[in-house]
Amino acid sequence: MDELIKQVSQKTGISEAQAKVAVETVLNFLKDKLPQPIAGRLDDIVAGAGDLDLDNLGDLAKGLGGLFGNK
Repeated sequence: MDELIKQVSQKTGISEAQAKVAVETVLNFLKDKLPQPIAGRLDDIVAGAGDLDLDNLGDLAKGLGGLFGNK
């Protein structure tokens, strides 16, 4: 997550402390909106840990069309 925070800080010109708040806010939003199998792995995915099961990811992602109000 540190790498993501640094990139947000660099690309937006905000401090790393502000970028950390922004990244945590987005991650918490996604955890609330994503199906549990994905939300439960989000921290691992962002940290670069954990391997994704790409065979099952397609099935999990089918319901993501409505994540931001799109159907």
